[in-house]
Amino acid sequence: MKDETKLVVSGRDPEANFGIVNAPVYHASTILYSSLAELQQRHKERAEGKQVVSYGRMGTPTTWSLEDAVAELEGGYRSQVFPSGLAACAHAMQSFLKAGDHLLMTDSVYGPSRNFCDQVLSRFGIEVTYYDPLIGTGIKDLIRPNTRIVYVESPGSQTFEMQDIPAIADIAHKAGAIVMMDNTWASPLFYKPFDHGVDVSIQAGTKYIVGHSDVMMGIVTTSEEHWSTLQAGANLAGQTAGPDDVYLAQRGLRTLSVRLKQHMENGIRIAEWLKGRDEVHSVLHPALSDHPGHNLWKRDFLGASGLFSFRLKASSKQAVAAFMDDLELFGMGYSWGGYESLVIYADPSSYRTATKWDNTNPLIRLHIGLESTDDLISDLSAGFDRFNAVK
Repeated sequence: MKDETKLVVSGRDPEANFGIVNAPVYHASTILYSSLAELQQRHKERAEGKQVVSYGRMGTPTTWSLEDAVAELEGGYRSQVFPSGLAACAHAMQSFLKAGDHLLMTDSVYGPSRNFCDQVLSRFGIEVTYYDPLIGTGIKDLIRPNTRIVYVESPGSQTFEMQDIPAIADIAHKAGAIVMMDNTWASPLFYKPFDHGVDVSIQAGTKYIVGHSDVMMGIVTTSEEHWSTLQAGANLAGQTAGPDDVYLAQRGLRTLSVRLKQHMENGIRIAEWLKGRDEVHSVLHPALSDHPGHNLWKRDFLGASGLFSFRLKASSKQAVAAFMDDLELFGMGYSWGGYESLVIYADPSSYRTATKWDNTNPLIRLHIGLESTDDLISDLSAGFDRFNAVK
């Protein structure tokens, strides 16, 4: 089946639910058993990794519906839901690391994941080395005997560097390390991580899967080899997500194809328009032909999302504020992936350690929503008028 069809049919079982189209929402904690034999049998099956209802935190048909659908779309073995994207990132790392291990982390990683490495993993005797996201096969020079994980994110958060994930994965696997990827930007629709050597794929379902800016959700998918490690760790840590949030994520997933294609179309149009503005130094969008990582994007990805950045020509803080403060259709706020357009200012030079970022040209990150691009361009044009007046 094509992905558009999988989005509609995967994770659903109307025949088991009185013909109801949507998977039911189970609010459950305690599960009652008819006998000791049944209790023991279900716990035995759960220990074997089977999907059996034994306690609310361990999963219900509600959570399995979403998990099974995401796993099928990503091409992995099974998925686990988490209460937020950061919880998914943090627990995925924690499940596979122990004291004395070494983690190779891309320098362009999502900021909260970086904070988790610096402020939590470091306290437990796990060493983290940040590397240039453009390192490619040069990653071999950084791998140590105790390197357990090579963590990738492509494109990079805020700065949108493209990584050669198959090349990195090949070297990591030869050294006995696993490859973990944050696949939030492209979603399982536009990037198939397990086809490119990834072992563990992480998504902030908060973004495009939910799609409506009203749910916190994380999802981790693994290959069959690594599933038991992730699941055991998640269960021990009490990681799960509430049924109402899972239901809303299921609902969002069903329309991911039509939404993401529109985000892509709108985003590319705005990016190309920005390239023609005199106030813009550069546009950081992998789908544009002049992006340094365009060939990797074209080779490995099936599409683009609505998130990208651009850099203004050297200007004052007051001019940047004038551009941003009175935008009408671009809300100023973190997160992304919802139906609405967003804008933030970012300074990668404040956190990069393996690479240097020159902040002479201010960086603005946009999420392009589902509004009319004509209206969005008018809003941005007015912002540039304010920018020029102050500049």
